[in-house]
Parts: sequence; C-alpha cells; structure tokens
Amino acid sequence: MRHPGAAPVQSAADAAQAAQRALRSALGRFPTGVTVITTRDAHGELAGLTANSFSSLSLAPPLIVWSLRLASSNISRFADQQRFVVNVLAPAQIAISRLFASAAPDKFDQLEYDENAHGVPMVRDCAAWFECRQISHQSAGDHCLFIAEVERFTHSDAPPLLFHGGVYVALGERL
Repeated sequence: MRHPGAAPVQSAADAAQAAQRALRSALGRFPTGVTVITTRDAHGELAGLTANSFSSLSLAPPLIVWSLRLASSNISRFADQQRFVVNVLAPAQIAISRLFASAAPDKFDQLEYDENAHGVPMVRDCAAWFECRQISHQSAGDHCLFIAEVERFTHSDAPPLLFHGGVYVALGERL
C-alpha cells in the first residue's frame, strides 16, 4: 500500500535506464560532426554506418578513434578489417546519414561513391575524407573502440553536418 504523496517505487533496472537516458541527454549537449564510416568486409561486401563518435587522437603519428556498440550487427565487419574510410558529411547529406543509420538493405545502391586504392567506398561531396588503417580495437563498456592511422586525407570547402541535442544542425555564425 502506498502512502499519499509517496513517490512510486522504482526498480534498480528502471533507475539504471533513467540514469542512462539522463547521461545521453547531457552528452547530447555536446555538438558532434556526423560521419559515415565505410569498409569492404572479408567477403568483398561493402559495409557502412553512421557514427558521430569520431575524434582526432594524435597528430604525430596521425591517429583517429571512433566507437561502435558491441551489439551492432556491423561489429565483425569492421573489427575484422584493416582498412576503412571516415566520410565527414556535409549539411546537404542528411539523407545519407539517415540511410546509413537505418537497417535498409543495399545502402550502397542508393549512394554515389568512388573507391580508394583499397576498394573502400568514399562518399561523394563530403566535407572531408580520412582513409585509415586500423591499428587496434578493444572493448570499452558496451562499445568497441577503433584506433586507426590516417594514411590519406582531403577536404572540400563544404562545412560539416553537425548533430546536437538529438537533431541535425548547420554550423552557425563565427564568434
């Protein structure tokens, strides 16, 4: 029996989920770029996904890091590959971000791309491209961290697509 004015009883699982939602909301206050990371798997099939966990790690040597949920269906497709490309999307590429965040089959059939010297897709019209060689991956909590050396990179004049507070945003005015 509840006493009038008493708070409802919350299970430990409910409390943990509420804490995760609160953390996710707080992390969402930090704007990030939006990338599509592409590779060619061990069977020669193309694979790609949308990620905003991409970051610079070191300039000397040139290293980047990104993460992927361990529960992702793409985890083995990236963990088993040495080469991948980080495609930094431009504001006109929101549809590409949504496509690669979805479970849609044959995503590359709906995309204009070129291939680098290793046969890895490079999405056209991006803000930047980083051709990478994986040097390590390791589990960290519920994600896998991928660390890679940047072998080649280039960029366009397009600004990056940003993600903030759960929505896509464009780069604002210079302060």
